[in-house]
Amino acid sequence: MRVLAILMTLVILWSVVDVGRVLLIEIITPPYGLMDMKDILTIFGSFLAVLIAIEIFQNITIYLKEEVIHVQIVIATALMAISRKIIVLDFKEVGPEYVWASAAVIIALGVTYWLVSSKRAH
Repeated sequence: MRVLAILMTLVILWSVVDVGRVLLIEIITPPYGLMDMKDILTIFGSFLAVLIAIEIFQNITIYLKEEVIHVQIVIATALMAISRKIIVLDFKEVGPEYVWASAAVIIALGVTYWLVSSKRAH
């Protein structure tokens, strides 16, 4: 499991460098500093992918320390992942079934997160 944590650290570092590279290319390519909506969504998606990788890394490190899987953190990671999907989703390319299914997943994860966090508070 420690190897997995080390590999995840490398993935996070590589992803941060890649996001920086993409931003730099967008800044130095004419027209300078101008991005269309597709570029902005791609960059948002990259940022969110890094955040998801950090969440997964936290899941791994907590498991290594406590040997317990924290369900609330896993659910939060899943919520972030599905949210990333929705944020970068091109609604012209997917059908309504996909949107409804994504909404159902978000609602289910949100309710589950609320139930788990309210149980922890008591």
